[in-house]
Amino acid sequence: MILTKNKIKKSVKNGDIKITPFDTNNLSTNSYDLRLGDTLLVYEEDVLDPTKNNRFRTITIPKEGITLEKGSFHLGSSYEIIGSNKFVPIIHAKSGIARMGLFVHCTADLIDIGSFGNVTFQLYSTLPIKVYPGMLIGQVTFWVPSGDINLYSGKYQGSEGPQASKSYID
Repeated sequence: MILTKNKIKKSVKNGDIKITPFDTNNLSTNSYDLRLGDTLLVYEEDVLDPTKNNRFRTITIPKEGITLEKGSFHLGSSYEIIGSNKFVPIIHAKSGIARMGLFVHCTADLIDIGSFGNVTFQLYSTLPIKVYPGMLIGQVTFWVPSGDINLYSGKYQGSEGPQASKSYID
């Protein structure tokens, strides 16, 4: 079961959902719009190896924006900190952004219940596109789990900014 706009608002108010900062203007029918933070992460390895900590660099997105080239892959993050111990957040692209050829979080869209922090967006450009800090780029829906709840306490807990893969820890 997906939460509606009013249920999301009520759940933020009573503490069942954390969205910081929270702006009621970002509420949609059954989701909350997320903004892009001001940092991008780019891997520097020719071949990524999931068994090691791959080198990367960070880029600060200027106010005037930055163009992501066709076929490029970047990691960005939400400006907002989100999480819930009661509901399961799922990340989606904003449809208008997807229609311009930017795939946002198209693979690892499920956020663990009990995970709190900035969401890392996986950004893949199918066409050249300009992105700006603070632009609406994604949305989060909240779902009611069924069964026993075991809260997340993994390697990405408390994420600040975009997070490179930590699969080598596994």
